Amino acid sequence: MARHGRRLLVAAAGAALLAGASGAFPAVAAGTVWGARVHDVQGDRQVSPLAGQTVAGVPGTVTAVTANGFWMQDPHPDRDDATSEGVFVFTGGAPTAAVGDAVRVDGRVAEFRPGGGSSANLSRTEIDAGAAGVTVDAHGVPLPAPVVLGPGGRRPPAHRYSGSARDAETSGRLDPRRDAFGFFESLEGMRVRINDAVAVGPSRYGEVPVVAANGSGVSGRTARGGVLTGNSGPATARLVLDDALAPLPTMNVGDTLPGAVDGVLDYGAGDYVVLPTATPRRVDGGLDRESTRAQRSGEFAVATLDLGGVDPDTSADRLLSLAEDVVTGLRSPDLLAVSGMDDNSGADDDGTTAADQSVAELINAISAVGGPAYDWRSVDPRDGADGGERGANARLGFLFRTDRGLSFTDRPTGPPAGALGFGPDELPRTPVSVVGDGKTARLSHSPARIAPADPAWNGTRKPLAGELSWRGRRIVVVATQWFPTTSDDEPWYGRRQPPAQPSAWRRDAQAKVVAAFVRELTRRDPKAAVIVAGDLNEPPDGGPVATLVREGGLRDTAGKVPAKRRYTAEDGGNARDLDHVLVSAALAGRVTSADVVHRVAEFADRAGERDPAIVRLNLGG
Repeated sequence: MARHGRRLLVAAAGAALLAGASGAFPAVAAGTVWGARVHDVQGDRQVSPLAGQTVAGVPGTVTAVTANGFWMQDPHPDRDDATSEGVFVFTGGAPTAAVGDAVRVDGRVAEFRPGGGSSANLSRTEIDAGAAGVTVDAHGVPLPAPVVLGPGGRRPPAHRYSGSARDAETSGRLDPRRDAFGFFESLEGMRVRINDAVAVGPSRYGEVPVVAANGSGVSGRTARGGVLTGNSGPATARLVLDDALAPLPTMNVGDTLPGAVDGVLDYGAGDYVVLPTATPRRVDGGLDRESTRAQRSGEFAVATLDLGGVDPDTSADRLLSLAEDVVTGLRSPDLLAVSGMDDNSGADDDGTTAADQSVAELINAISAVGGPAYDWRSVDPRDGADGGERGANARLGFLFRTDRGLSFTDRPTGPPAGALGFGPDELPRTPVSVVGDGKTARLSHSPARIAPADPAWNGTRKPLAGELSWRGRRIVVVATQWFPTTSDDEPWYGRRQPPAQPSAWRRDAQAKVVAAFVRELTRRDPKAAVIVAGDLNEPPDGGPVATLVREGGLRDTAGKVPAKRRYTAEDGGNARDLDHVLVSAALAGRVTSADVVHRVAEFADRAGERDPAIVRLNLGG
């Protein structure tokens, strides 16, 4: 093949190639490509044009070193923006080459796919050289200048990919000016620089998402410094720093890294990442944990609360932090739809399903930080049937105050008429039904699960319905937690675009089940006061939430939260509104305020996972 007037030569069997005035090169095996440079190895497509072939004498300067290889970059780039000048050289063990060495590399061009051959991840082009395939020609060579990412340098295009649905690895020439795929792939393995980075998500698993130039020119910023996203994937301006080569400081949203952060651009599991080659200096952004206002005398306050797993072995510090979220952050709402309460033995897979000890730990912690008395209602799951951490048996439940006129209507589940052998294992299997005459509606059991045998809930938390009385007014509340994103969901920076998200189908099915239950309540009583609250794992513009609103006749209170504050989750620099409080038509006009209390998701040191959403309703009394 020819590129820019220079020929790549393939050695014939038994031949020795000469390098003109530089002298003789060693003999190489039949089929070996000589004369290739890094941009020839990378090519102008997602997959190397030389994949599977052996190359000899590829020159470069070592820019970064890791335990099993190094990155090198050609100091003499071509003029094609679509071809990267950097590549990873896999040596299999600690390389002998050091940063600043001029090297020549012999080896096989390969495409390494994180997660294995069947994974939806993209592959990373590399040269598999082993220890013997690297020759060091000089030390202390100046490193190639880094490519500046962001203002003052190269900016990624606004769109992740252009055109129709496609396979990124077979879609032809990269277009770094039109889509982010081409942009990042054209820099794979190269030195890059981020100036004045600001964190748009907290540190997690050794990674920190940032934007360059203190966020200059980045649209969709949250009120507190993150980046809002919906169902369309991450903002292309977001860059992820990874600690594979140097430790990174622990960061919250809004913390900054002043000056230049230099590193190499790599591809990991589902995302392009920048690997800094030195630990940058962090400046605290001063982000505070929020608190909301207290409910007024006639207001009923309901909130979501993600515990992220609580059991009797949960540390006292973490329990107190969760309690502070309730008392200081949420100002002790009347009712909390709780997810993530584990059983009494935590992750021990010993058949335990009861959680009374776990609940007591949390309630005692709330009292210890000055909170009111709370009570708890739930239904213990069948062992191992509700997903999550094996053995933990996490469940949904209600925490409710007992001092402001709220009481729980207990209507225990019992054996069906004429049934024999009804035991405790039947309780979580018993579905709740609606009893009513067209003027009033109540629950057959309270608390009880909604359609627990429906396939939509296989291996996930079953939604919990409870009937309560607020100063004589009946309220039905549903706590729910929908199916999470899973490894079956394809990554945003993966082979297929748009990526398949099969978990969304599960959430849509779950939305239909909850909607049917709410619809039956309001059919029996058009004035029924119904609240659905919890972790729906979808933003308001997501199909499943729209399904619940449309088919259940519900109103999503998220619209009452200012757009720049409307997010409950921070995942890899993507601020998303995934936790919701929805109300029936009879309550929609009584919503006095709605808010998201930002004190969890944006912080590296956090007791739970999600920011709570809270809604207040004027119910009088």
